[in-house]
Amino acid sequence: MPRNWVRFEHAGAINVGELVHSGTMVAQYSGTDLIDPGTPTGRSFAVDQVKLLAPIEPRSIVALWNNFHERAIQEGQQLPDFPLYFMKPTSSVIGPGDPVWRPLGKNRDDGAPVRVIYEAELGLVIKKECKCVSEEEAADYVLGYTCVNDVTAPKILFEFKSKVPFQQWSRSKGYDSFTPIGPYLTTDVDVSTVRVKAVLDGEVKQDYPVSDMVFSPMKAVSMLSHVQTLVPGDLISLGTSVGSGPMEGGQKIAIQIEGVGTLENVFMDQPPSAKL
Repeated sequence: MPRNWVRFEHAGAINVGELVHSGTMVAQYSGTDLIDPGTPTGRSFAVDQVKLLAPIEPRSIVALWNNFHERAIQEGQQLPDFPLYFMKPTSSVIGPGDPVWRPLGKNRDDGAPVRVIYEAELGLVIKKECKCVSEEEAADYVLGYTCVNDVTAPKILFEFKSKVPFQQWSRSKGYDSFTPIGPYLTTDVDVSTVRVKAVLDGEVKQDYPVSDMVFSPMKAVSMLSHVQTLVPGDLISLGTSVGSGPMEGGQKIAIQIEGVGTLENVFMDQPPSAKL
């Protein structure tokens, strides 16, 4: 039976807990994070009386690219024989309901407004140190799953003119607020048959199956663990498929994953006084 775990703020304090009573209440636990939530305290709160936060504060964020057959075919990409990935700064993480901000006004190179797109993704969280594990062993190292929006400024990635040729993956995907995650960390769930959706102002823009991945969640964990030691709290965002697209100021973007949750954020233009 899937269990939905949350980090939340109540009366100025940050707590962890589990959703109960059909998701209407949060049962508080004694721990300070979801790697080790502790034990029930006996206290509970109505969900509408707390602020849900990003369910984890990642130690690092590994994000996959070109991990879906359908997208590779559409874009004419060759399928990789090893996960293609980049790192995102942890300072880019926000939680459910927090605004995603357009970088202030300019690309710095040509004065044009920064175009920003959504990318709906399934994320998994590592629960214990993971090094050189097999695909069969990988599930023992996964704490659970969450929704991720791998927000991107594509012009900075693909068209930015630099004196030194270099694709700026981290810059284009690493602005503050560019990694919404949540609303829950879901454990004891089988994601092999679920679909991932992006819904922009109520219109479905992405709708693809996890089963179309080139590297399944457990395959990705195994292969990445042979490159770098994965540690508790690491977030692996497993890539997106077809249908990602631009957002305009004021639009609501929702990432929906069956059995995992719905992550909602509003995309906002920076106020003139902002310094980002």
